[in-house]
Amino acid sequence: MKITLARQAAFGALLAVDRGAWSAEALAAKSIHLDARDAGLASDIVFGTLRRQGQLDSVIAKFAKRKLDAEVRIALRMALYQLLFLDRVPDHAAVNDAVELVRRAGKTSAASFVNAVLRNAVREKASAPDETATPPWLLSRWVAQFGREMAAGIARASLLPPERFIRVGAGSLPPGAEATEVPGCCRLREGDPGGCRFQDIGSQAVVPLLELAEGQSFLDVCAAPGNKTAQALETPLCAIAGELHLSRARGLKSLGIPVVVLDATKPLPFARQFDRILVDAPCSGTGTLARNPEIQHRLKPEDLTDLAGRQKGILRNALEALRPGGRLVYSTCSLEREENEEVVAASGATVLRTMQRIPGREAGDGFFAAVLTR
Repeated sequence: MKITLARQAAFGALLAVDRGAWSAEALAAKSIHLDARDAGLASDIVFGTLRRQGQLDSVIAKFAKRKLDAEVRIALRMALYQLLFLDRVPDHAAVNDAVELVRRAGKTSAASFVNAVLRNAVREKASAPDETATPPWLLSRWVAQFGREMAAGIARASLLPPERFIRVGAGSLPPGAEATEVPGCCRLREGDPGGCRFQDIGSQAVVPLLELAEGQSFLDVCAAPGNKTAQALETPLCAIAGELHLSRARGLKSLGIPVVVLDATKPLPFARQFDRILVDAPCSGTGTLARNPEIQHRLKPEDLTDLAGRQKGILRNALEALRPGGRLVYSTCSLEREENEEVVAASGATVLRTMQRIPGREAGDGFFAAVLTR
C-alpha cells in the first residue's frame, strides 16, 4: 500500500524527535525531497502532533490499555492529530497510512491494533480538552506565577503556529511585511522574506535594551546562533562573540568579528572590560513552546535548578568583564522565575529595568530581560 510522502516524512521526523533530535532540524532533514504542498502537510503534522501530544496521549490511553512501542505510539499520535484537528484530511487516509507506517516500521503484529484504536476513536468521536496539552506540573507553575487567566493564555498560545517575523533593520520592507513596535522588526504575513533573516519579535526586542552606540566595545557571551549578535552589529561596534561549542562557534565566522570558544561558567579569558555585554543565557526555553514544542515533553522540574546554577555562574563572570557604569543585558526565552528574576537577584548587580514578554499577551515567543550595571 502506498503512503503519502508527507506522512512518511512526518513519521521519520517524529521518530527522530523521540530519540532526542530537535523538531525543526529533523523535519528539514526528512522533507528535503518534498514539494511545497507535501512539505506543508508534513510540517503541520509534526508540529501539531508535538504541540498537542498531551491531548493525543490522553485519547490513546482511553482506547489502548497496553504498553506501546515508539513506532506504534507515534503512528497513533499522528493519525489522531489528523483525525481530530485537520479538517482537510479524510479519516480513511489518516487511518490507512498509520497502519501501513506501523507495518513498514517492522511492527506488523500491531497493525490491526492501530487500525482498531483509530476506528474506535472515530466511531466514538474522541476528543480531549486543550488543557491536557500542557504538562500539569508546568501549567501549575504558570498559574502560581502569573495567575490562572494568563497561564491559560500561555497554554493556548503554545498550541498555535508561531507568527513569522523578520529582521529588516534600516532596510525597506519586503512585500507582505508590516512594521511592528520593535524598531527594524517586521511581521511577515505572507510571501518571501526577501533576503531578510527570520528572527522572532521577542528576540529582536532584547538588543535595543543595550542602548548601543557607535564605537563601543561589545561582548556577546553566548552568541550562537548569532541573530542577536547580527542585530547588534547594525551599530558599528568593537565586538567579540563568545560560544561554548566549537561547531556553533564556526557558524558565527560569517559575522566578520572575532569569535572566542569559551565556557562562560568559568572566568572569561579577557584582560579588558567592555562597555556593553549581552548574556543571552542557555535556558529551558519555556517561552518558545509553540516553536519548539518538544521542550515541554523533555523538561523536568529538577532541570530548572541545574540551569539556574549555570546561569548564575555565567552572569557572575560576565559582570566581572563589564566596565563600571557599563550596561549588561541578561536575557532568556524562559518564563520561569528560577532562570530570570532569581538569577538576576543573586548577581547583586544594580537593575536598571526589566522586560518580560508573555506568549498570548505579547506577540511572538516569551522572553525575559534585565538591564544591569555595576
